[in-house]
Amino acid sequence: MTLDKSPQQAALRQAQDTAQSRWQARWTAIRGAPRVVALGLLILCIFAAFGLRLWDLQFVQGEDYRTWAERQRLRPVTIPAARGIVYDGNGTPLVRNIPSFSVTIVTAYLPDDEDEAESVLIRLAVLLDMPYSAANLRGDEDKSLREIVPYTYTASYSPLVVKRGVERDTALLLKQEAMTLPGVSVEVESVRDYPYGPLVSQMLGYMLPIPEEREEEYVALGYDSAADRIGRAGVEATYEDALRGKKGRRIIEEDVMGRMIRVIEEQAAPVPGNNVHLTLDLELQRFVEEALRHEMAQPDVNSPRGVAIVMNPQTGEVLAMVSLPTYDNNLFTQGISARDLRRLESPHRPMLNHAITDRLPPGSTFKIVMAAAALQEGVLTPRTRLSCPGRIVVPNKYYPNDPGRAQPFYCWNRAGHGSLDVVGGIAHSCDIFFYQVGGGFEKTGFKGLGVERIAQYARLFGFGEPTGVELLGETGGLVPTATWKRLTYGESWSTGDTYNLAIGQGFLEVTPLQMLNAVNVVTNGGMLYRPRVVHHITDAQGVVTRPFEPEIIRTLPISPENWSLVQQGMEGAVVYGTSQRAQIEGLRIAGKTGTAQFCDDIMCGVGYEQPEHAWFAAFAPVEKPEVSVVVFLYNGGEGSVVAVPVVHDILEYYFSRDETAP
Repeated sequence: MTLDKSPQQAALRQAQDTAQSRWQARWTAIRGAPRVVALGLLILCIFAAFGLRLWDLQFVQGEDYRTWAERQRLRPVTIPAARGIVYDGNGTPLVRNIPSFSVTIVTAYLPDDEDEAESVLIRLAVLLDMPYSAANLRGDEDKSLREIVPYTYTASYSPLVVKRGVERDTALLLKQEAMTLPGVSVEVESVRDYPYGPLVSQMLGYMLPIPEEREEEYVALGYDSAADRIGRAGVEATYEDALRGKKGRRIIEEDVMGRMIRVIEEQAAPVPGNNVHLTLDLELQRFVEEALRHEMAQPDVNSPRGVAIVMNPQTGEVLAMVSLPTYDNNLFTQGISARDLRRLESPHRPMLNHAITDRLPPGSTFKIVMAAAALQEGVLTPRTRLSCPGRIVVPNKYYPNDPGRAQPFYCWNRAGHGSLDVVGGIAHSCDIFFYQVGGGFEKTGFKGLGVERIAQYARLFGFGEPTGVELLGETGGLVPTATWKRLTYGESWSTGDTYNLAIGQGFLEVTPLQMLNAVNVVTNGGMLYRPRVVHHITDAQGVVTRPFEPEIIRTLPISPENWSLVQQGMEGAVVYGTSQRAQIEGLRIAGKTGTAQFCDDIMCGVGYEQPEHAWFAAFAPVEKPEVSVVVFLYNGGEGSVVAVPVVHDILEYYFSRDETAP
């Protein structure tokens, strides 16, 4: 039986047949058009490539790109540590940390377009009033902006310091111009300020940027070569490790202009540097400088260079150290200009501490060493007396019978001193007495110490090597011997050389600090102390981290009886000898003058007529020494006339101040 289809089913069937016919017709058309097929395949490939690239960026390299983006957004920065303060012995700060504006550039943030980057740098040079290129340099300027930021620079996130010590108004203007100066920032840094300047600059020193040749060395120690400064002289240099402190570190977020948005993480807090407390007495230092400068400026003196040192002979503490000419270490705070540096160029080198760098003939001050050595070696006894006729003659050993070839030697007192014992020899500073003590005298058969024993005792007193004081640049001087002369000049040592050495002349060279340290040995009865300018060190909380302890280098093998005789001779010099101008009522003072002929690269005389340095060294009170002093004046003349009054004034001030102190 056949069932008829409904009209609806028939219509649906007809529609399906019609659609199928249409698709068949279209497929037939597509198969007949190759270009359409190629286009479809191309579209599929493009979508596939984009999909693969998207997968690579998001999943394969995604972590690397996220890290790189974080580095663009986040930057580690160091937090400067406050540098330690230096105080005098009474707690007066000798240096301060003050804020200062500096301008830096991060080259990675400069515009990529060269013309735009150059416009930024030109605008910056105008605002800072500094030359843009080397062709624009003015007379007192050292570097142009393009020398700091070269024309061909590598993009870096390390800031380059363009200018330090920028005025506050200029710094504020640069802050306002920040939007138009990408990569440029104004930093507030701490710089050193020395309120007493030239008065203590030789002891404190100064700070300078890290030298380029040692950049890697300092970076390995935690310094930032682009911005950090280090001590380059004085206590600032010697105690750099203690003063510098330890930098902190933080992570900051920056915008595309290189401006900080916020602090992300504090990784380490900065640790302030330790504080250094000197043995220096600031008020005493001030008076000593005034007294020395006053004497140097006298019309009959007019000395261009001088040194005065005050010490505690029982501990080695340096209470005052003055070296003239001096300089203002504040010149180095923001970077010294070429003009200021030229002003410091002088034959008498104001930037050097002449107390520890000058190699000088000590003259008759050396006779205390001769007396102590001769007594200990038995060349002299308390009863030995030698005659001073004012002039003695030493025959030429190659022509002993030819009076014309004999060498005369004179005492400073041409009339002679007559018969003297060791105390009188020191008190009157008799040259002929010490000629014989050093080199003997063939005419009377007296045997002297000889050059080797003189050199041996000179070294025991600390000559010929640095004292070890905590200041850079100290020299050791020179103690000559026969071997040294043979190696240096190719000549034999003569009796005349020994005579000159015995009175502190000839080849002998000492520093003022060495000379005073030798006087201290006589003062305290044989102990050679290491001179000290630092008493102790404290941390930021005031806790002592390194206390002061006197350091004895050696104890000299000389008997107390012999020390007593040398001390008596030095006291006799003040009471009735060459140093009577040093007398102070009610105070027992012992001292030794020195007048040393010299010939150097600045001054030199003709024949026996040579210019003279003035020396005087003393200690007081004799019965219980508290203080020792040495004064040296370059080309000052007679020590008894020029140097003695300065020491007199210093001792008078020192002890009168003690009487009036609360």
